Amino acid sequence: MSRFFHGGGSDSDTSSSDEEELYSDRDEEEQSEEEEESSSAEESTDDESDSESSEEEGKPKKTGANIFLKDDDDESEESEDEAAPVVVKSAKDKRLEELEGTVKLIENAERINDWTVISTEFDKLNRQIVKITQSGPTPKVYIKAIADLEDFMNEAIAKQKVSTKKLNASNAKGLNAVKQRIKKNNKDFATEIDKYREDKDGYMEADEVEAPKPTAISAARVSRAIDAASPIVGDDEGFATVGRHGKTLQYTPESILKHLRIIVESRGKKNTDRQEQIRTMEKLLEVAQTPYQRIRVYLTLIATRFDMTASSTATHMSPEQWKLAESEFSSLLSVLEENRDHVVTEGAEEWEDDEKLPVIAKGEVFRIPGSIVSFVERLDDELTRSLQHIDPHTAEYIERLSDEQALYTAIIRAQLYAEEPSKNDKAESNQDSVNRIVIRRLEHVYFKPSQVVSILEDGSWKALPAQLNSTVTPRGSSSDVPTLVQTLCNYLFKNSDGIIRARAMLCQIYFLALHENYYRARDLMLMSHLSENISNFDVSTQILFNRTLVQIGLCAFRAGLVYEAQNTLSEICGSGRQKELLAQGIILQRYSTVSPEQEKLERQRQLPFHMHINLELLECIYLTSSMFLEVPLMAQTSSSPEMKRRVISKTFRRMLDYNERQVFTGPPENTRDGVIMSAKFLAAGDWKKATELLNTIKIWDLMAQPDKIKTMLAEQIQEEGLRTYLFTYAPFYDTLSISTLATMFELPEKKIASIVSRMISHDELAAALDQVNDAIVFTKGVELSRLQSQIVTLADKSMSLLEANEKTLEQRTQGMANAFQRDQGSARGGRGGRGGQARGGARFPGGGQRRPGGQQFSGGALGGAIKA
Repeated sequence: MSRFFHGGGSDSDTSSSDEEELYSDRDEEEQSEEEEESSSAEESTDDESDSESSEEEGKPKKTGANIFLKDDDDESEESEDEAAPVVVKSAKDKRLEELEGTVKLIENAERINDWTVISTEFDKLNRQIVKITQSGPTPKVYIKAIADLEDFMNEAIAKQKVSTKKLNASNAKGLNAVKQRIKKNNKDFATEIDKYREDKDGYMEADEVEAPKPTAISAARVSRAIDAASPIVGDDEGFATVGRHGKTLQYTPESILKHLRIIVESRGKKNTDRQEQIRTMEKLLEVAQTPYQRIRVYLTLIATRFDMTASSTATHMSPEQWKLAESEFSSLLSVLEENRDHVVTEGAEEWEDDEKLPVIAKGEVFRIPGSIVSFVERLDDELTRSLQHIDPHTAEYIERLSDEQALYTAIIRAQLYAEEPSKNDKAESNQDSVNRIVIRRLEHVYFKPSQVVSILEDGSWKALPAQLNSTVTPRGSSSDVPTLVQTLCNYLFKNSDGIIRARAMLCQIYFLALHENYYRARDLMLMSHLSENISNFDVSTQILFNRTLVQIGLCAFRAGLVYEAQNTLSEICGSGRQKELLAQGIILQRYSTVSPEQEKLERQRQLPFHMHINLELLECIYLTSSMFLEVPLMAQTSSSPEMKRRVISKTFRRMLDYNERQVFTGPPENTRDGVIMSAKFLAAGDWKKATELLNTIKIWDLMAQPDKIKTMLAEQIQEEGLRTYLFTYAPFYDTLSISTLATMFELPEKKIASIVSRMISHDELAAALDQVNDAIVFTKGVELSRLQSQIVTLADKSMSLLEANEKTLEQRTQGMANAFQRDQGSARGGRGGRGGQARGGARFPGGGQRRPGGQQFSGGALGGAIKA
């Protein structure tokens, strides 16, 4: 028989021995080739003996191809091995054995008082019992184990109170964990535990049915049985849904609460199939009969859909899941509106009995734990996250943004439900829920034009049932959008405080500024005093404050109030961080120290694209406003050297200086270049060219009334051109005709007279208005000569240089000066104890009192000139 095709009955030991013989024979043959040649006679005698032994046994020696054939004896050996007994256990018996093993581990841990092991095995025991109870009753071994464990725990706690020796940290942690879980766990088996404690021996012996012993059958029978039991592929009739362990799952109204409890207890655990749980709850909805069952299923189903995002790597909820959650939320509200005796509220006690449903007496209200407001907020947050991660320049963003109508409808419907009286035991908690929903509704309205808000409101009220109405904002209030916003804000002013009240104030100010009510928005901002304590609020409220401030500045510019616009926008636009301050983008620097967690938080705070303020338009308005103020100021300071140089906008000055340093300047290529070139023409006196260049900027077409804006800009350029001309050429005129100025700047004479009068009253122009001769009479003061002007300039520079030197000296010689001062004070003795330091007042590090204005320099003629 071949060494490679041995009998079917051979085991691993036989095969290994055959291989050893094979390799040993090979080695012997290699090592004894020479011996074989010399002992051929002996080999022949061995062959004869082998042939004789094979004849005696009745097995002729195989040669050639017959080597690979199987003998009858080999078949008999295989049949004998096939008949060997194989123990086959059912899945139920295996689970029971695992359960008993876990119980033994708990008992062993109890003997050594190891609560860490007890806690771990107790959790494992509860996971095992869930699988067992799905296919049968609760085993009595489990009842005995949890009852004894509770008694043992109570004894351990009592001993711990009396004993002075405390448990170590891990044991104490395990004991507390078991203490927290076992009481709640044993409530479900309270009846069986009581029976066991009444008669422990009788309980374990009564109704004990001996489990059938596993039968020993052959492996061949097992394989034939499995083949016979395999289902025949055919039509779907007669098939039923089975669970993980092959048992048919049956969804009945009586088992709904049990299924829900299993799903709720698995929340937050790893390797939980959320999709399977959702499919299970969708089937439970089909068999639910009572309102309580439907409400419980809806609450768990919506929460599970939200958990899918938290447990996955996705940053936002998928549109399909979001729409399903919104639809189920609307269905939940429909059930609650139809059944007023069922109320979902926070802080209610959970119904513990899964065997029977609660019985609600007539006139009573049954409270179910849950939060309608939290579902609304989560729907809103998930839609915002989805819009943050979609490219705003695609059709997908527009399609996703259309879901805001359904969300706004859900917000209004939740507000109507929260407004219902007697929804909660505590009025304060109910009021807080209403406030949270109202602020969400207001934050979907404040940044939209009135026409868009009106369409949104009408669509929502049409989708709601006709019998629903609001006490805060009744039906029909959407026709007057400003009144609606004012009503929502007044409600929050009256019933809320803290962040919600501050956000309501900012939303109202933003809405007023967006609808051209500058003075009212400005007054509300000043009266709210939010600018003083906005740093105490959270980041999202600070972002809303920045957006409101910018909107006030834009409103002032549209109203022609250039100075107010520039003053309001300077804080945001002058920083160069408009994107970050308005939450419209992140500026990542090369050597930034921002951690990945901080960067993630920054991205989560970003606003969706449809809420953005156009940053290019914002920069254009800021630079234009700065131009109208800076160009006349530069002309005024250049003609009056004695005036201190004052800068209104450093950003504008920096851009203007950069442009002037260019060797060649071509035509403007962007909005910024257009404003700077217009400013240069205005400073040169060519106001017509400045107007033409400023009006060619295309960004003005994005505003509501571009023609009105361009007309306002032309008037501003004419006025500021006149002011610039008067500042520049005032030293060279004695009198100037108003009619001449009217011809040059194409302004009415009355307008020119009012501008000149305002300049004279503000001490900007040393002149008088001669109304009889219709002329401006310039008054010449004491004019400085060229040498005097240079001396004044030199004195200013010298004082600046002197102060810089003193600061440098203080920084470098601070330690030496302090030591010298201490030595001087100790040398003087008795006068004040510490010399000069006892006299009080601000000191230099060298010990002398500082003089104002850098007058401590006293050497030379230049020092005398400075003192004079």
